[in-house]
Amino acid sequence: MITVERVSVMNMENAIRGARNPMNSWDRSDSYYDGEGRFVLGENDRGLCHRLSVSGSDHRKYLRQIFVSMDITAPLYWWKEFDTYKVATVANSCSTMHKIHAKEFERADFSCDRMSEGALAVLDGVIAYLEEARRRYLAKKDKADWHDMIQLLPSSYNQMRTVTLNYETLINIYYARRHHKLSEWHVLCGVIETLPYAKDMILIKEEN
Repeated sequence: MITVERVSVMNMENAIRGARNPMNSWDRSDSYYDGEGRFVLGENDRGLCHRLSVSGSDHRKYLRQIFVSMDITAPLYWWKEFDTYKVATVANSCSTMHKIHAKEFERADFSCDRMSEGALAVLDGVIAYLEEARRRYLAKKDKADWHDMIQLLPSSYNQMRTVTLNYETLINIYYARRHHKLSEWHVLCGVIETLPYAKDMILIKEEN
């Protein structure tokens, strides 16, 4: 499972202005803020953005200046794949090292929605042992119990990270992962499709 929350897109106005720098065409810019304070691309700017985006990474440098922040909760096995994207990404995670003992272990802490009954039975046994180790650690602060929790923790354990990245990185993620066997990637790609002006700036490779 995966959840994506608190999605925020930033710096689009400055990125669009920068996209016009090479041709000194700022006078053709027609974007504006609406009555609710949202930045709206005008037709001229939207057309320019689309042309630059489909022309390749050398021409769409402006996308690297459009930033996206989101809170992603996903299993550790998915985060290991996400960590492939090291360029232009920043992530602050909830700490298993410091906070693994802070709450009771339960099924809801794990991505197990596609497990068989046999696998769920094994997971329940692991959860029960983790909870025993957690209680012992809280009572005695024996580091052996802490190590049991850290080293036994399944890769299906869910972790939340606040992630910041840019539209160019999202192009790489979208086209590399939209058909991936892990359904978590499909959910994230669905979120990418809903971002402001994604059709003009991100979902563009088929046109090349």
